[in-house]
Amino acid sequence: MQKTAPLFTLAALSLLLTAPFQAATAYAESTQPPPSLFLDGQPLVFPVQPVIENGVSFVPLRPIFEAQGAKIKWDEHAHAVSATKDNALITYRVGEAVATRNGEQLTLPTPGKIINGATMVPLRFISEMLGNVVQWHNFDRSITISSASTYETAIRYGVNLRTTPNSTDAASIERMLPTGEHVHVIREVDPYWLEVQTADRKIGFVSAKPKYTDYSSPALTAKQADELIAFGSQYLGTEYEFGAATNQTKTFDCSSFVNHLFEHVLSIDLPRTSYDQAKEGKEVKLDELRKGDLLFFSARGLDIGHVGIYVGDNTILHTYSKKQGVHFEKFEGQWRDRFVTARRLF
Repeated sequence: MQKTAPLFTLAALSLLLTAPFQAATAYAESTQPPPSLFLDGQPLVFPVQPVIENGVSFVPLRPIFEAQGAKIKWDEHAHAVSATKDNALITYRVGEAVATRNGEQLTLPTPGKIINGATMVPLRFISEMLGNVVQWHNFDRSITISSASTYETAIRYGVNLRTTPNSTDAASIERMLPTGEHVHVIREVDPYWLEVQTADRKIGFVSAKPKYTDYSSPALTAKQADELIAFGSQYLGTEYEFGAATNQTKTFDCSSFVNHLFEHVLSIDLPRTSYDQAKEGKEVKLDELRKGDLLFFSARGLDIGHVGIYVGDNTILHTYSKKQGVHFEKFEGQWRDRFVTARRLF
């Protein structure tokens, strides 16, 4: 489950660390905003922003190290910084091309420097000195730093690892993650995408749809339910037709409507009839209802003959009459009397 953490804010005299990356396309550095930076999924905010010079990104050390529990000491006279974390002692003198970790030297591609009153050095320092994985995202000019060492999320169904959260860009596919592989979820990008780190230390994006991984969180579930309801709202007033074909959207019956929404928004493939849909997912009690749960009712002399989607605020989104078509309706009166069960699919 993804944890929420506050933004890190810094004192004016922050020691800043940097790292190189090459953008996939050329851009005018002077006219571009500074790149955003995420540490383990949480945005970092600095009084002095990361800087790009000649295609090299310079980003902050002190907030990154301290956010991961490292203790920083600054020697003003020597212009040198030392950091301790666990059993590691890291040292660096501004302007030099070499840093050390427990006495072992690391050659930096670009020496550190003072920029806007702050000490800046290459980002490779962060990845190699603390063992982090660092990834530059050209599509939104952001940098992800991940310190993950555990992989808690299982792939349920083969899914593409992509360099961008965009399923229409074939060039963004890195590789297929097979069923059974495990990844670490760095952050929820939006209702449809997760940023992840693989066990072979690659950072990329996979679909957030529940078909593909066993990852879940209350925040993601709420966002996906909102998307489901918003998509369904596009069909308000669409004509009701009993036994409506599932390969069209000009008409719906109750179960074809639910089938279409869940397949399109969440890639959840449901049976055609409400009776069979009521066997999917897990049962939930009325006092446990949340947005996106399915509600099943008796109808036409059947134990289960109707289905609707709970949208919160004691309201159902469903269709059952030619007069109203797809519509919102309060979950009360006849619907309370005819209620049979509720099922949760995500």
